[in-house]
Amino acid sequence: MAEVTPPAGARKTYHGVVERVTTHNADTRSLFLCLPAASEFRFLPGQFISVAIPTDEQRRTRAYSLALSPKDGQPLEICLNLIPQGIGSQYLFSLEVGAEVSFTGPFGLFTLEHPPSHETVFIAEGTAIAPIRAMIRHALGHSRPPLLTLLYVASDQAHLLYRAEFERFTREHTSLVFEPRIHPSGQVSALLDEIEQRYVKSDSSRERHFYICGVGNDVLRVRDLLRAAGYARRAVQYERW
Repeated sequence: MAEVTPPAGARKTYHGVVERVTTHNADTRSLFLCLPAASEFRFLPGQFISVAIPTDEQRRTRAYSLALSPKDGQPLEICLNLIPQGIGSQYLFSLEVGAEVSFTGPFGLFTLEHPPSHETVFIAEGTAIAPIRAMIRHALGHSRPPLLTLLYVASDQAHLLYRAEFERFTREHTSLVFEPRIHPSGQVSALLDEIEQRYVKSDSSRERHFYICGVGNDVLRVRDLLRAAGYARRAVQYERW
């Protein structure tokens, strides 16, 4: 995610310690951060933290979505990919177990605070699965959720993050449908035609809710397609990285 300027008045700084590091593939990792026992950190599924990046210049921050549900407790998990020349990812990829990470938060309005009351479609690409994963874990923690569909696109199998977990969830919860897609672009735009066919042209129902997360203007294209087709504005939530 991009550099952010947190709202004034919400700048309490937390100091987490890297408990473990999980390598998903050659350029994607998860860091698991533990806070001191006395720290109280509350967040909603889908929110992000703003991590302080030490530099010789001015103070820099980078935003990273929390990849777990609040009910999962600690450690907190952030998932990120290595960006060439990216000071945030370069710094975080250099950290080892025991390193301290300072951050503020939580921030963000792209959230799933309450269990879904309608059929819900989650759409994600690459590491943008992080906030979506938090939402799905939260939704499945409640009894009898409505139908939940996850459309998740990645550039190859190695970048289809948390696949084993989502497949396990589909075996444990009949309400979840997991539909992974592999496309060279690895972008939400690869799903646009399928979304239009399934949820606009082939079905007159406009009661579903959507949560879309990805990089760039393709997210807006999906949002605009669904809203123009008659889905309520508030029923189509999105976050563009």
